[in-house]
Amino acid sequence: MHTPAEQHTADIRTADQRTILVTCPKALPPFLSAELAALGLPTRELTAGVETKGDMHTAMRLNLCLRTGHRVLLELARFRAEDPTALGRELFRLPWEDIIPVDGYLTVDSSVQNDFVNDGRFANQKAKDAIVDRILEQEGRRPNSGPEATGACVFLHWRGPEVTVYLDTTGAPLPRRGYRKMPHKAPLQESLAAGIVLATRFDAQAEHFLSPMCGSGTLAIEAALLGLGRAPGLLRSDFAFRHVIGFDEEGYEALRRELHGQAQKILRVRILASDIDPEAVEAARQNARTAGVEEHIEFSVADFRETDVPEGPGVCVLNPEYGERMGEADQLAETYAAIGDFFKQRLPGWRGYVFTGNSELAKRVGLKPRRRTPFYNAKIECRLLEFELYQGTRRQPRES
Repeated sequence: MHTPAEQHTADIRTADQRTILVTCPKALPPFLSAELAALGLPTRELTAGVETKGDMHTAMRLNLCLRTGHRVLLELARFRAEDPTALGRELFRLPWEDIIPVDGYLTVDSSVQNDFVNDGRFANQKAKDAIVDRILEQEGRRPNSGPEATGACVFLHWRGPEVTVYLDTTGAPLPRRGYRKMPHKAPLQESLAAGIVLATRFDAQAEHFLSPMCGSGTLAIEAALLGLGRAPGLLRSDFAFRHVIGFDEEGYEALRRELHGQAQKILRVRILASDIDPEAVEAARQNARTAGVEEHIEFSVADFRETDVPEGPGVCVLNPEYGERMGEADQLAETYAAIGDFFKQRLPGWRGYVFTGNSELAKRVGLKPRRRTPFYNAKIECRLLEFELYQGTRRQPRES
């Protein structure tokens, strides 16, 4: 039996350890879990996220540091609600006047799966009404509210009668680093690109990183940020946690200074990004400039087969088109076959990767993948195929 909702909600300004849910797309939880573990935090992997424990300071650090997460949700309360009326009643009991400023702005988002509500927007509105009515009763004024994630944010997870209420400390999702001003064509989401780079086991102390078919440059930029040890959240100017009562600005600025101090100034290896499309290369260059890593990436206009390959070991990731439209697959078969030739002829001693959502085209590479790592690009199920490219004619090992 659940206790009253208000007993689940303590002052978020304290150092009480709470459940923190960090959301991410399917297939990214293993990489997100590794990031959290590297920060010394406990982890429990879910289908589309990872749970850990911490306080508001932990949440601030996660927002700044995580590469593969989307939202950092700090648990406020759990209760049962058999219908929308019960939901509003339980939410009204929570001390929102201690969390949401009366002169602030509130957004509510939700994930709802039950027989009580057919449209999540109805749950959002019911929650907003309960929260602002509580603040109005307690303070005599109420905050503005709406759909824009520009102020304090609350997230509602409602499954059957079970409700978990979170303070969304992120606001606009973490993949919106702020550097992709020039998206070009079908760019990879930043968190997905970071997950791909992490999956390659890129060692920025000893391996070069090559990104032919670079598009808007997301893979190369994320590789540079990772190699330099730069926290991606430092690129952002705002998070939702800045808009709640008791925001610790001094602690936040100290955390930013700490993370800035941990980042490296130079890379010991080369990161190269090329594309046959001059507009793509220019977009990638501008995005890298916005991200503050332009000087660490070498850009060139070139067909992937003619791209510069540095001496020494390295990692090469290609993200060819998937051939989703009728007739495109036949045209792309030659490209995939050429990728295999490029790997064999130009990259001995490297690890080559192909990220694709077309398993049939992937066979045209003509090499046996050593590893297949699943990912999702939006709703498209994809694979990152790893090819270990030996010097000479050594046989490929069986897929692990």
